[in-house]
Amino acid sequence: MDSHKLYDILKNFPSSGKMPALFIGHGNPMNAINKNKFSKSWIDLGKQLPKPNAILSISAHWITPGEIKVTAMESPKTIHDFYGFPEKLFQQEYPAPGATEYAAQTIDLIQRAHVQTDHNWGLDHGTWSVLLRMYPDANIPVFQLSLDYSKPPEYHYELARDLKTLRNKGVLIIGSGNMVHNLRTMRMDGEPYAWAIEFDQTITAFINDRDFKSAVEFQKLENLAGLAQPTHDHYLPLIYILALADNQSEIAFFNEDFDLSSISMRSFIINC
Repeated sequence: MDSHKLYDILKNFPSSGKMPALFIGHGNPMNAINKNKFSKSWIDLGKQLPKPNAILSISAHWITPGEIKVTAMESPKTIHDFYGFPEKLFQQEYPAPGATEYAAQTIDLIQRAHVQTDHNWGLDHGTWSVLLRMYPDANIPVFQLSLDYSKPPEYHYELARDLKTLRNKGVLIIGSGNMVHNLRTMRMDGEPYAWAIEFDQTITAFINDRDFKSAVEFQKLENLAGLAQPTHDHYLPLIYILALADNQSEIAFFNEDFDLSSISMRSFIINC
């Protein structure tokens, strides 16, 4: 993505005192160490966003069926939750401090579910691969909220609305997943599939039209949704970020591209 475009997006957003919220298409874990347009955009974000007091990450890679957890340790570990990648990627560490105070506030804010503290998880690659680029000094407290995959998308949207207050407390909320995510159909070279483009453009149109209900009810797209999100764990973080938008919120897209033919890297930022 053109760094000037991202600068213009942030410059033109009204200032409300709230932290923006981000949906990041994180894609290939190698984006953590490879220099490309995606990792460059994350670097630009870290330079141009207001500095947060803490970061809450809702990552596609922390699934806890039947329950919801929030990390509450002082020093979350770096989780290398992948295999078959170069040793250099496994050597990466992200020693950010935890955010125990904000984790406690999150538990108090969520009214729809009983949220448990977690002292075992840490930061998975949906979180640290992005933050390694955005905030390489790892000096901002980070905590994660898990996804109860047993619940329907509508449940996640309503639950996420309880998190809005955190934005007023200086917390940057990041949903990390992918709008289109089908690993079984990846190919190293080639154009994105027609169905991948169609789903990506359909959901983008819903968001642009402020039709969040249709975006949340993406499974009504049936066969198209089944191809684009065969397990939809990477779609749920998008729903969380949509839930943080108000009627007056500005929404802008970036990284509007595909990787490996079946992974949409499209991302968006919400302000005010």
